[in-house]
Parts: sequence; structure tokens; C-alpha cells
Amino acid sequence: MKIKIPPAASASSSNNHMRHLLQHIRQTWAASILVLLAACTTPPVQSPEPAVPTPSVDGGDWAQWLAWDAAQSLPAAVSRPVAQWQPVPWSALPGVQSDDVHQVWSAWLRSCTRPLAGTEAACASLRPLALASEAERVAWLVRTWQPYQVTEHSGASAGLLTGYFEPVLHATRQPDAQHRVPLHATPRGWRAGDSWYTRQQAEQDPRAQAALAGRELLWLSDPIDALLLQIQGSGRMVVREADGSERTVRLAFAGHNGQTYQSVARWLLNRGEIRAGTWDAIRAWAAQNPGRVQEMLWANPRLVFFREEVLDGVHVEEGPRGAQGVPLTPMRSIAVDKRSIPYGTPVWLSTQGPTLNTQRWVMAQDTGGAIKGAVRADFFTGWGDAAHDLAAGLKQPLQLWVLWPRGVTPPQ
Repeated sequence: MKIKIPPAASASSSNNHMRHLLQHIRQTWAASILVLLAACTTPPVQSPEPAVPTPSVDGGDWAQWLAWDAAQSLPAAVSRPVAQWQPVPWSALPGVQSDDVHQVWSAWLRSCTRPLAGTEAACASLRPLALASEAERVAWLVRTWQPYQVTEHSGASAGLLTGYFEPVLHATRQPDAQHRVPLHATPRGWRAGDSWYTRQQAEQDPRAQAALAGRELLWLSDPIDALLLQIQGSGRMVVREADGSERTVRLAFAGHNGQTYQSVARWLLNRGEIRAGTWDAIRAWAAQNPGRVQEMLWANPRLVFFREEVLDGVHVEEGPRGAQGVPLTPMRSIAVDKRSIPYGTPVWLSTQGPTLNTQRWVMAQDTGGAIKGAVRADFFTGWGDAAHDLAAGLKQPLQLWVLWPRGVTPPQ
């Protein structure tokens, strides 16, 4: 029997087989290496950040609302004539949790009787919250309003805070031997915005005197008191009437002569006549230099005119009307430069100094001849001796933040 034995594979055939096998192994190994390298270089898939939930209106606290606010995008900065408004999160307002917004509520409501364009809806939502809880007010504040820090165009954020008050003065309805200093209503022919006679001309020029004749409202005994009243802008007057009776009225700002305000304190300081620019220093100098008082007064060419207002009932607890046209609220109203902050704007104020350390809500409701610049405010302290003392001592650093409704473009 013949058995066929297959011939052995040739050496070349075996080598070809081995080459194919090795090539396959190398390709498989290379592919594995590429997969491993890709795994090292491909960033891991990250799950999206969880959205910050909106706190409960009646249960959310400051911490929850600040976290919610931090997740919101900031709007663009705003350029105003003398200031920049830089958008910031609520957490940037120093001490914002320390002041009860209820304390500024009445001042805010007064401003909302004359709402700024763009704030009408926010003002409408303010009124129903008069009796709301603190949590509801916090929710309304953060959800409704966007804070902006007020700075110079250069970026400087530090400014100056001074104070003003409503003096209480004694006057007579008719002149007498002691009361010879008149307080005038607007003169005949006067028009708001026009340049009228200077203070010196009003006392010396026959044409100015003719325009003022018969326009005297009340008479004071001290020309320094008259100057004080004109600089403060209004005052509570305890008036002795012709029949000997007394009653209290308010003389409110009615206009001025269009002349540039000049500080008599600065005039005295520049001449080395006094060492401190205070009313006490001015009065002491006047007592020692009675023959030069008129010269000092004429250094300020601005002359202010008044109107008389009844002061009774609810008006007794209200301040005078500011430039916005609403009554000022003691410790909650400020005078500003409207080129920086429009009247009626809510403001967060921060100041630390020798006279006052506070962080609080105030309303921009007034202006003043010396209140110029981006971060500049005059703090209304009220009336009476305590208000005088606080206002007289205020001259210290200041920072300001304004609020504007979310989603509404601020005025430029």
C-alpha cells in the first residue's frame, strides 16, 4: 500500500506566513497604542454645572439670593456725562445685609410719585410691599434691581460726602430795630435760568432794589443766619407776626440769581482769616470783624430766593422739597450731581470717617450749588441742633452704588 505523504512546506512559504502573522500583531498593537493615547489626550466629558435655583420669595434669605445673583450675567457699563456706572454683583455692595430696606421705604415711595423713565414698572411693584416681610423685600430687591458702582471716568471710586440740614431760625414778619436783614421771594422780572444781579448789585443797584421792593417775606437779625439759610436752601422759621403771635412756617427754595456759588469759608481760609471752614469759625470771625462782614458776604455772588409754605399736620415730619420735587427724608435723602445720578435713583451709600460710619439705602432727591462730580453727595440730616451738629461735621470719604431695573437700559 502506498501512502502519500504531503511534501513539507517550503522555507519561503513558512517565512511568508510568519511575516503576515507578525505584521498583523504589529498592526493590532499599534492600533491599541493609538486608542490608549487618544484616551490620554481626550478631555473627560464633564456634566454641566447645576443651575442655581431661584430662592423662594417668602423664604429665601440674603445668602440664597446672593448665590442666585452671582449666577446672572452682568449688563454693559454705562457712561454718563461726569460718571461711569460699572455693573457689579450684589455681593460687591459692602454691608448690604446690614440695613433694613424698610427704613428707606417712605423716601422711595416719595420718589416713585415722580418715577424716572424706565423705572415705572419697578415703582409699581414697590407699592404693594409696604407691609411685606423682610424676606419678601430682599427677594424684590435682588430680582428687580441691578447694582452699578459709580466711578469717575478715570475709574476712581472714592469721593466726598458732606451734610446739610434745615435750620430753625427766629424771624419777624415786619422789620424792626433788630431785624433788618430781608429774605426775598423771586424778584419782579426774574426768570429761572437767567443771570440776574449779583449779591452785591442786589444791595447797591437801584434797578435790582426796585425789583426786590415789596418782595420781602421775613426779616432776620443776623446776616450770617441769612447766608446759612440760603446755602442750606430752606429753613423752619419761628415767625413773630405783627400782632405779636408766633407760628412756624417753612421758607423753601424758589430759585437763585444764576450766579456761580462761591464758598465764603474758602474765601476766609485762602486769606488766612480762619483755620477751619466751619460755621462756628465764620461766626467768630464776623463777631471780631463787623466792618468786613459785608465784604465777606459779597464774596459769594449767588443770591437765593424763597417761597413760604405752611408747616402743620403731616408736613411737620417732612423735610423740604428737593430738586426732584418730593419732600426730603432725614438720614435717607441725598443731594447729588444729576449729571452723575438722576433724581429719584436708589443709592447704596458707604462712608467711614470721624463724624459718621454708615452703610445704608438713600434716595437721590436733591442737588446743591457745591455738589459737583461723579462720587459726590450731600447728606440731608434733618432739622434742629442734632441735625446741625452732624451736618456741620461731615466731610469725609464716600463710595456710591446705584440701582437700575434689570433688563432696562440706564440713562446716559
